[in-house]
Amino acid sequence: MSGAGDLGLVVAALAGIATIVVLITVFKVHAFIAMIIGSGVVGLASGLRPPDVIKQFQAGFGSTLGSVGLLVGLGTMLGKLLADSGGADRIVTTILGWAGERRLPWAMTLIAMIIGIPLFFEVGVILLIPVILLMTKRSQSSIVRVGIPALAGLSVMHGLVPPHPGPLIAVDALKADLGQTMALGLLVAIPTVIVAGPLFGMWIGARVRPEPPAELAAQLAGDRAGSLENAPSFAATLATVLLPVVLMLGKALVDILLDKTAALRSAVDFIGDPLLALLISVVVAMFTFGYLRGFSRKKISDLLGSSLAPIAGIVLIIGGGGGFKQMLIASGIGDVIGRAAVGSAISPLLLGWLIAVGIRVATGSATVATVTASGLMAPIVARISGVSPPLVALAIGSGSLFFSHVNDAGFWMVKEYFGMTVGQTLKTWSAMETILSVVGLVFTLLCGLII
Repeated sequence: MSGAGDLGLVVAALAGIATIVVLITVFKVHAFIAMIIGSGVVGLASGLRPPDVIKQFQAGFGSTLGSVGLLVGLGTMLGKLLADSGGADRIVTTILGWAGERRLPWAMTLIAMIIGIPLFFEVGVILLIPVILLMTKRSQSSIVRVGIPALAGLSVMHGLVPPHPGPLIAVDALKADLGQTMALGLLVAIPTVIVAGPLFGMWIGARVRPEPPAELAAQLAGDRAGSLENAPSFAATLATVLLPVVLMLGKALVDILLDKTAALRSAVDFIGDPLLALLISVVVAMFTFGYLRGFSRKKISDLLGSSLAPIAGIVLIIGGGGGFKQMLIASGIGDVIGRAAVGSAISPLLLGWLIAVGIRVATGSATVATVTASGLMAPIVARISGVSPPLVALAIGSGSLFFSHVNDAGFWMVKEYFGMTVGQTLKTWSAMETILSVVGLVFTLLCGLII
């Protein structure tokens, strides 16, 4: 392909990305519609025939939902059962009982990371807000000191650790091993959340002390003991929540230690496949969080069904991102980007992070940032030898968390729940997200030097 042709394809890619950003930020178009239109711009501007544009988008949409969409749905079902059974409350009260007031920020971080494994960020926030308000009242502490560590724990899991949508999107696009990505994600997430959560939370909590809305605090921070009367035990709750993690990490471990012909490896690979691991966990949760709590079959069926409605928009955005990625591949833009990256001196990890940061700051959406950056980085990872796809996925995930501000719904959710001004929210929530992003990149780069 000629240089002029390469330049034209790069312009087409930039035009598609700009279309998505402008539609979301200026015209407030839903991200799913924006992804479709942006993909069409890329395909047509790069010279694809209109019928081929549609076919390629449909192919990418279908293949992505066939993998990522299934996992998101099962993970959501697991989270719904955890919340409605009282299992989340059981984890909260048990760990807080062990920790005491002095170690409260550390306890809130641990709680958030555990219940954040199967829960979407927004659901986790809604679950933890009553706990944050109650602990703030009891400890006579700043809500920032208690709340920022919890938000950091939820956010780091959302950005770095499967089976959350963002990491799953990156794993699918980059052809990364899910078990390895999960193991490395946890390895990066733990020191990252320590810095951005309890350490930063205790420091900023002494300087910013907002008053949460009195009516909201009175409504949400009541006595939660009643919710524990029929809740599963702490051991059963923890075992159920961590079961998919254990199964997927087990698969990654046997793939390293055992020969491909070993019978044990075949068995563990089967049950450790992400789809089967999550399916097994949901079935187990139907008993530990459902039948054993006295829930009827109809109630469990209704709970599982109702869990899917709130994620419809997210699933469609994920599919739209798959169509966008396929358009980059079909048009040849991916090859151009790959060749350019091979000839540049910039680290693929840093490049993936920078792309995700740019889209995140522009659109306010971590999911859109991950989708776009993963699509652009896929041909680079395929072309450059020695690049670890799991680490690129983590770099992109870290970038997708960068500087949440006024174009992010999470910014306003935290502001209102905590009773903060816009300035206070920027100093606390936005700063915490930025620290997560930068420190996450640093530890990802360190892993890249070791692996």
